[in-house]
Formats: sequence, structure tokens, C-alpha cells
Amino acid sequence: MSAPPPRRPPEKSAATPAARGGAELPVVGPAAPPRANGELVFAEPWESRLFGITLALIEDGVFTWPEFQEELIAAIRVWETLAEPGVEYRYYERWQAALEGLLGHTDLCPEAELDARARTLAARPHGHDH
Repeated sequence: MSAPPPRRPPEKSAATPAARGGAELPVVGPAAPPRANGELVFAEPWESRLFGITLALIEDGVFTWPEFQEELIAAIRVWETLAEPGVEYRYYERWQAALEGLLGHTDLCPEAELDARARTLAARPHGHDH
């Protein structure tokens, strides 16, 4: 009995899966995710989950990377315009705003449904992994 063939690595690296959606994940500029030594950096588990969900939606053709990038840059501009002094900038909060905007535009998850789901999750007991 022979051993199974070795698994081949994926054709695209995990650092640039947005390329499958039509563009490279930016390294610099307002839409570029935080990096350290060239690697993506996530401060909290929800940030990496949000990132992965977004890229999965792009790969499934729900929207394209350029569409998301445009929405992300707009979300960053809104924050820059409306941010109060002393409020810390959080990149993945802008990413979340961009994704929520696109979900509403595509009717995949209209704003009212998204709000209802957020309230349900927020009502879960403290310490529960959302």
C-alpha cells in the first residue's frame, strides 16, 4: 500500500488572498491592514475572523476587492472627519464599518437584520466567545 501523495501548498499565500478578488492586498496607504515584519497583525481574535469572513465573501463573488477597498477608504475618511480628539484609531473597526456597508448594499444582510443579530450577540453572557 503506497502513501498518499504529499499535499501541495495553496497557489496564493495567505497574506494576499484578496488577489483572488481582483487586486493585491495593499501594503501601504489608508486601506492597508496593520503589519509587523511584513505579516498581518490582529490585536483581537474578532479582527482575524472579520478579515477571514471578508476575504471569503470576496472569493465567493459577493463583492470584489476593489469594491470593498473603496468602502474601506470611505469608512476611514468618515472616521477622520468625525473622530473626537483623543479617540484612538482602530483599523479593524473601520474594516467592520466597510463590511457592514457592503452587506447592506448587496442585501446579503440588510442593516435592520445586522442590528438585530448584533443585539442578540451583545445579550449573551459576559465571557461568552462571540
